[in-house]
Amino acid sequence: MKTTTLALGALSLFSLASAQPHRRRHVHEHQLAKKEADNVVKVVDTVYAVAQAPEVVVYVDQNGNPVETTTTGTLGTPLVLSHGALSTIYPSSSSTPPAAPAPSSISTSSSSAAAVATPVAAPVVQAVQSVAAAASSVAAAVVPVEKSTSSSSGSSGYGVSYSAYTSSGACKTQEQVNQDVAAFGSSYSLVRIYGTSCNQVATVLSAAKAHNLKLFAGVSDLSTLNSEIQTIVAAANGDWSHFDTIAIGNELVNSGAASPSAVVSALSTARGLLKTAGYPGKIVTVDTMAATLINPMLADNSDYVAVNCHPFFDPNTAPAGAGEFIQTQINLLKAKLSNKNHNIVITETGYPHCGSANGAAVPSLSNQATALSSIKSTFSSGIVILSAFDDAWKTNSAGTFGAEQCWGVGGAKAPSG
Repeated sequence: MKTTTLALGALSLFSLASAQPHRRRHVHEHQLAKKEADNVVKVVDTVYAVAQAPEVVVYVDQNGNPVETTTTGTLGTPLVLSHGALSTIYPSSSSTPPAAPAPSSISTSSSSAAAVATPVAAPVVQAVQSVAAAASSVAAAVVPVEKSTSSSSGSSGYGVSYSAYTSSGACKTQEQVNQDVAAFGSSYSLVRIYGTSCNQVATVLSAAKAHNLKLFAGVSDLSTLNSEIQTIVAAANGDWSHFDTIAIGNELVNSGAASPSAVVSALSTARGLLKTAGYPGKIVTVDTMAATLINPMLADNSDYVAVNCHPFFDPNTAPAGAGEFIQTQINLLKAKLSNKNHNIVITETGYPHCGSANGAAVPSLSNQATALSSIKSTFSSGIVILSAFDDAWKTNSAGTFGAEQCWGVGGAKAPSG
């Protein structure tokens, strides 16, 4: 039986976990699960519930259906709620875009992809400790919001995520990627991608160099760890000067695609492979704030703490409170880390400009601008915005408030289509 934490309590002073949509083409990504052996790029959109103290624990069966819900109104005193009252939403993978042919430069052999075993884990769970106890242990860490000056790994300013796929889900050419990156290249210091499909490491890296952008690259699937790293190494071709970070997985624990121990093992394997290839930069795994709070080993084993945090998925946070929401989550997370000085970077955040309202979180162009202004006034760096453009290849759903295609800053559409 799986357990996952959600929240109640209008009088709660702070959140324990944050929600994140998505999105992208990495299963996403909200994990982009890419299977080179099948020459298919798979996308699973995932939404995570926001948790606040006092805590509610929801027990779900293997299909994600709520079986029983309990809460701890006072420490150690469980209160039974109606069955099915709360649940965590796990959208299906029906939003998978058309299969994209793998570039000839990317190996389709899976013989080397099994270096890291990836047992399936329950979404954002393991036996969760009492969240009430967790709340008690971190309450002292909640401090007034102060403007953050952290940055990812030396680069200044903000980053932005980018998907090298057309509106139909096909792979973009180098010319198309160049056109897109030129449209936002002067506004950011870093561009984040989530996987290696569609030869995107090579195409985005080339375009990034032209605009002096750093690249935040990623491995999307632990089962293809070796081949994806080989693809990244081949794209670098011995020159790592424009690489800022390489992420081993995006929200794999939150989605249940891998266990925390499997992700940590993959980080170790990746470090060895990338060190041999001469890579001198940062290596992390990215997961949601919720999953990282429950499994701080993900942060402790990364070169810096890389978490995705989306204020829009907290129904109690209005656009103007987006920055404060993220800062509060960071304060909670700091209290869970072995190294309290470990740098924390928000590797994905943003706000949709269309879709349905989620309580106080109402998507619109003006509210997106308000939310992003709030985030930027709170953080001078160390933030990656989702996303450079709207992603028409994604599929909207009620679970994501019909907003999946609407995260482009200012409602921007990719100039290349």
